[in-house]
Amino acid sequence: MNLLRKQIAYKSINEIFEKYIVDDQVVSQDNLFFLYELVRYFRPKRPKTVANITLRPLLDHLIEFDKHRNILSNYLKNILSDRKFHLMVSDAGILQDSDFLYEVRKRISAKILPYQPQKDTLEYVLNQVFYKENDFIWINKIPLEELVELMEVLNGSDIYQFEKAESGALSEILFSMGLLTQRMSGRSMDTSILKMIPKYNHLESPFLGFENEFLEIENRLRKGEIQFVDSNDLNYKQLVILYNQCVELIKHAYKNSSVFGITLKVNQSLLRIRQQLDRIKILIDFLVVDKTQDRLTNTIKLSLKLIEYNCYKNNISKLIAESTQVVSYEITQYTAKTGEHYITETAKEYFSMFKASLGAGLVVGFLCIFKVLLSKVTTSDFGFAFLYSMNYAFGFIVIYLCGFALATKQPAMTAATIIKAIEEGRKNQSATEQHSAFATLFARLFRSQFIAFVGNVIMAFAVGLLLIWLIDTVTGINIADTKWPTMIKDSSPVHSLAIFHAGIAGVFLFLSGIISGNVSNKNKHNQVYYRIQENPVFKSTFGTYKTAKIASWLERKWSGIVSNFWFGVFMGSTHSIGIFLGLNLDIRHITFVSGNIALGAYGADFQLPAITWFWCFMGIFLVGFMNFIVSFGLSLSLALRSRNIPLIEIFSLQKSVWKHFKKRPLHFFFPPGKQQR
Repeated sequence: MNLLRKQIAYKSINEIFEKYIVDDQVVSQDNLFFLYELVRYFRPKRPKTVANITLRPLLDHLIEFDKHRNILSNYLKNILSDRKFHLMVSDAGILQDSDFLYEVRKRISAKILPYQPQKDTLEYVLNQVFYKENDFIWINKIPLEELVELMEVLNGSDIYQFEKAESGALSEILFSMGLLTQRMSGRSMDTSILKMIPKYNHLESPFLGFENEFLEIENRLRKGEIQFVDSNDLNYKQLVILYNQCVELIKHAYKNSSVFGITLKVNQSLLRIRQQLDRIKILIDFLVVDKTQDRLTNTIKLSLKLIEYNCYKNNISKLIAESTQVVSYEITQYTAKTGEHYITETAKEYFSMFKASLGAGLVVGFLCIFKVLLSKVTTSDFGFAFLYSMNYAFGFIVIYLCGFALATKQPAMTAATIIKAIEEGRKNQSATEQHSAFATLFARLFRSQFIAFVGNVIMAFAVGLLLIWLIDTVTGINIADTKWPTMIKDSSPVHSLAIFHAGIAGVFLFLSGIISGNVSNKNKHNQVYYRIQENPVFKSTFGTYKTAKIASWLERKWSGIVSNFWFGVFMGSTHSIGIFLGLNLDIRHITFVSGNIALGAYGADFQLPAITWFWCFMGIFLVGFMNFIVSFGLSLSLALRSRNIPLIEIFSLQKSVWKHFKKRPLHFFFPPGKQQR
């Protein structure tokens, strides 16, 4: 059916009937145009903004015209009878594979060119009539009373009326439930899942028990012993108990992710089982009839659910949200533990951060010199990308292993710590107090960043200047004599895209935090460090004690090493990638900007106008701010999403920070005295 034909705006229901009814029947009984036009008549342009939808015009018309009522009733029975839908119920909106990227690609492909089921299925009818993704929104706004009245007017049969055990709507539901229970039972026995629930390994799987109990109910229904299930039925009660045990098992597996770690693939497997359990719960309710009226209402609710499943089966945003929540939670949990060390409180911690930032500035001063020297090598753009990446990567690793503090590296690690404070405040304090606690914590973070900025900038500038002077004195070569105009220009926020490039660096800072948490999480799940500790080759070579020490050191440091390595690769290759793509891409980091200004000023023999110095130092400030705000903002949004905290709460947090700043502005730059803490 071609739904792209010219749309006709009907003024009344009667016009639709008159167009499609000839000789007391619908033109071509298997034609879906008639049903499509009826649905389109009620479909609002903006489903989300409409308060409710009424079918009263259709109901009044059918009550008034008996002939049209009989024609529509026969038409619907003709196009809906013997339609299969068990595969749609068992598959629609549920992960079909543990490969996240494959699932995303499949859904994107289905959005571009939707899959078309066979014509003998109910899914085919729904695809042709309720083909818009938001159709289920307005359908669910129709009052249940009107839907019940429509069923009664059309003399529709309920799902519990079927002649043969292998046909009918109830048979399709049973078939779907059978598929889901078997899939859950098999998946729950995977080694990766069993690893997450060791305490259940010696117990009988509740999934197997659930499957057996369901088979008992299914056999009774198919043999005709019962037409539906009563809520007091013993088999049904046992089924519900086993279902709850299955749910608890999956919850326990998710809770253990903090103990055993979790990979995206394992998360997808658990998510798939959870989605199947949610679907099973809905289907179980359709088996139960306690009152005569339940037969009709269950039939209507099933119809609404089928429309809903078909509408969101290719939804991508929901897939991404569900698939990444647990993993992002564990990643931010790791960064929260790491980030606690980056927020100073006392004066001692404050000056310790200053010393650590001086150390990072020292290393960066050398990195700035190395980069200038590497720029003079004759090689390809790929060669420059590799050389610059290794320069940055090994420099950042040295900074990390030495315990130095690179400014703006911390915000990506501290966002989750702040979220933790918000959560604790939510549980234990009033709204005003919890926001006050957040403001105090943010002030601590801000002043920690401020002193890290100061230490990095001062030392990077001084070391860069000292090193270029030493090279010039010893060799007689000013290595910045030809590059200084570019260095000075790239530091200016008005003569270059320094602010934009600083934002790119902020994204990389955020990604490095994600990588760090992901590596730690994945290695924990795969027991990498335990495998190293108990490796017989390592133990025989280094001894048991040293092998254990190596494993312990790697457990504490490896994720940080990998994170800093990739941060260096991102920083070093961006410009070359930009050249390849024909885009003006580059990175600006506050510490490197400071070192480059020193080299550029020396290259120009310090003959720079005052306005140039002004824009250079403004560049340092603005680049640092962009590094901080982008990396922290992205990390904060990830942490908020992983904890299901609404983004709207950010506005209240901003007000509390501003209120705290007006009250105690110096706390954002310097630690308070003991009496003020």
